[in-house]
Amino acid sequence: MKRVAFIGGTDKTSILIYIAKTLTIMGYKVLIMDTTVCQKSRYIVPTMQASKRYITTFENIDIAIGFETFYQIKAYNHLSKEDKLDYDYILVDIDSYKGYYYAHLKPTDVHFYVTSLDLYSIRRGMQVFRKLTEPIKMTRVVISKNMDNRELDYIEKMTQNYPVKYKDESIFFPFSTDDMSVIYESQIAGRIQTKGLSHAYMDAITYLVETTMGDELNKGQVRKAIKVLEKR
Repeated sequence: MKRVAFIGGTDKTSILIYIAKTLTIMGYKVLIMDTTVCQKSRYIVPTMQASKRYITTFENIDIAIGFETFYQIKAYNHLSKEDKLDYDYILVDIDSYKGYYYAHLKPTDVHFYVTSLDLYSIRRGMQVFRKLTEPIKMTRVVISKNMDNRELDYIEKMTQNYPVKYKDESIFFPFSTDDMSVIYESQIAGRIQTKGLSHAYMDAITYLVETTMGDELNKGQVRKAIKVLEKR
């Protein structure tokens, strides 16, 4: 089981759903764990429940809402603390140190810092970074109109006093109203749709999936899965 942390104050729900769907197309079992303050997935994912905590399945993706720890998820599934969760990948959406701490993430887990350039988004990430006790290596994922290396320099400057080491490669997501329109239409339809998403957006999803898989990566397999996803 591989745990993947997505840290930052920017809305990451749709991005995580596209990553998870690509992985499920490849035959992997995936859980998205929403530990964010707003728990936006509670309102976006079609199956809404009145329970404080629940796991729902959306297009073959399990989504855990309202859980603070993996132990709570295990208890929900009638497992002991020693039992393993039956997932290949767990994608953890984080915007606070509490969410990071309770998820029991380790420096060896995959880490992404997902941010736009607004101070709220950057500082939500910094709130996590300032509590880290050892250096964490992570990939920057920047949501931007300009997609310029100067933006990477700005983010690095803002976070330079924290124990964060950025990987050389970064991933840019275009800030596009056309892409947002597709995402909103998908939410209204209650299903995953990609028709109309820009090439830049889909390229970013592809790179995120590849980076998430790491040593397990088969680029040909990922590209085939992305083509299946793009037909939706």
